[in-house]
Amino acid sequence: MTGRPPSDVRRASIRVTLGATAAVAVAYLFVAAAVFAIVSTNLTNQVDQRLASALTSLVTGLNGQAPDGGSGEPEGPHDRPLGPPVLIWEFLPNNSVLTNTQNATLSGSAQSVTSPTTVTINGTPVRIAGQDIGGVHIVVGQDITDIARTQSNLILAEVIIGPILLLVVFFSAVFVGRRVATPIEIARRRQLDFSADASHELRTPLSVIEANTSLALAEPRAAAWYRSAFERVSGETGRMRRLLEDLLWLARFDARQANPSAEPVDLGILAEQAVDRFRAIAEARTLRLEHRLVTGQVVNASPEWLDRLLGVLLDNACKYAPTGGEVAISVEPDGGRVVLTVDDSGPGIPEEERGRIFDRFHRATDGESGAGLGLAIADEIVEATGGRWRLDRSPQGGARMSVSWPRSKVTGA
Repeated sequence: MTGRPPSDVRRASIRVTLGATAAVAVAYLFVAAAVFAIVSTNLTNQVDQRLASALTSLVTGLNGQAPDGGSGEPEGPHDRPLGPPVLIWEFLPNNSVLTNTQNATLSGSAQSVTSPTTVTINGTPVRIAGQDIGGVHIVVGQDITDIARTQSNLILAEVIIGPILLLVVFFSAVFVGRRVATPIEIARRRQLDFSADASHELRTPLSVIEANTSLALAEPRAAAWYRSAFERVSGETGRMRRLLEDLLWLARFDARQANPSAEPVDLGILAEQAVDRFRAIAEARTLRLEHRLVTGQVVNASPEWLDRLLGVLLDNACKYAPTGGEVAISVEPDGGRVVLTVDDSGPGIPEEERGRIFDRFHRATDGESGAGLGLAIADEIVEATGGRWRLDRSPQGGARMSVSWPRSKVTGA
């Protein structure tokens, strides 16, 4: 299985991402509108406070009081230093203009304004407020072009930032979604393939057993026929037993919460024990079982897993080596690593199959029976123990399968 996400994962992640991006877009619109409203309100409130302060200052002047609370001669509002950009208008009851700073004309409806409001004077937005003082209605105003400019800049910034943010959210969500969903989908597909392949592998021996038992029950047979039928049934039940053992081992391996505690293991001694177990198998097939095992080659790994790996490699070599052929196993140092090598004189591994021989239920050749789980188990063990594979052609013309591990600091067994 490659690291590329399956097509349905890509489609699903895009659909989910589009929904998430739409939700973010709606949220962004609300946030942008809220920010615009808050900023505009704050800026307008500042102007309104300045206008209120100007009106207070004018009222103080008309009442004949100095700014510090003392008394003095009345001053005209147009004489007080209110400072730019405050504008001042004074209107008599007959609507005649008494004071008009900067010659800015105020329309009739705006001349009687009291509460702060915004008007346009000669194309310029102005915030105004008014108050009756004696017989005079005073209106003060301030140019709020800067506020309008700030609002425009804020809208422009939100328009620019919005699409960029949504693009970042979209591609980030697609990336994260694929990273999260791909392993789950691969595991799901692997489980489905595993179940389908296991069912297929079990169907064949069950069919053979069923056929033989049906024939045996159909009519009386000779003793030789029954013996032959029982041998076939025995062979198929043994095949099923080995398949089920491999399936159970892989199921336990996949379900493990963590790797078992590694410990120093002398790979040479462990290989000697495996060779002793396979002598009878090699002898039954008239195979020469050669070994070159250097003891003291210690690696950190689970002894149970390494023993299972040795069994898989030797069983695979004995299975594919022809009658009268040769199987060789060696454990040797190689710099800072320990190398386990198993050679056989069988047909070897075709170049086009080397990328798939570790797939579950895959068999490189059809020459021997088997479920295709042995090398899958071996690959899981090698990966879990930090080993590295190397596949090559053996000196006998068959397959050479080598695994190397870092040498443990423990130098003796």
